[in-house]
Amino acid sequence: MSRKGDGPREDLNPQAEQMAHESMVRTLAAQALAIWPQESALFDRYRLPLDARILDAGCGTGEITARLAERFPGARLLGVDVLDGPLALARARNSRFGRRVRFENRSVFDLSLPDRKFDLVVCRHVLQAIPHAERALAELTRVTRRGGRLHLIAEDYGMIHFPRRRLDPDEFWSVGPRAFGAATGTDLFVGRNCFAHLRALGLAEITVDYVVVDPLRVPRETFAAIFAAWRDGYAGAIGEHTPISSEQAAAALDDMIATLRDPDGYGVWMVPVLSAVVP
Repeated sequence: MSRKGDGPREDLNPQAEQMAHESMVRTLAAQALAIWPQESALFDRYRLPLDARILDAGCGTGEITARLAERFPGARLLGVDVLDGPLALARARNSRFGRRVRFENRSVFDLSLPDRKFDLVVCRHVLQAIPHAERALAELTRVTRRGGRLHLIAEDYGMIHFPRRRLDPDEFWSVGPRAFGAATGTDLFVGRNCFAHLRALGLAEITVDYVVVDPLRVPRETFAAIFAAWRDGYAGAIGEHTPISSEQAAAALDDMIATLRDPDGYGVWMVPVLSAVVP
């Protein structure tokens, strides 16, 4: 509650309802299946110490925390999120790793962790969902040791391309994300803006790669499952925050799902993956 005379407190998690929805569990599971097989090879560049300390910031249900723990068997990992429900699932999913994998409720805007603590800080599928991505990136940089790495998936909803089927997907993707971002104070095109944020922080050795999620690289049902989970979790919010009604949003996503399930259909989601070194 604000004190008398204070302005209203800014909502730093405007998508909290959607993040806590059951569909987000499905979203994170399908996205991990679709993206990780291409993304995982990028970690070879980082030359982490065998006993690396890794932070998974905005870890959600711990899908990627588990994959990181498997990939780096000597590492100690901390996953943080602001939602207790997903954190409980993450703890259960990662219990086999024992004490070297822990989960705590912490915000990417104020981690309350020591400076220069981690060799690698991972933040996936978070920056598009929060306001002031540059502030979160500054906090992630603060807790990364000198010579350590940031590894980011910064979504960009202008990088989804489908052919017209019954409906025109370009109309949906050009109107929806821009209006949703304006209403929630978030940048749904942060993928193209993240390079500049990293430059402004003085980070070095910045790389930008792309995971290509399409029916040639990802099973059609896995790709379709992502869109089905988005529909179930976000159609209502799209109707609330944009000129597109919830029914129109569901219909547009259903149309793209039909394309993905059509053996002759093609669609692509280009997923920006950025990394940088803290000098």
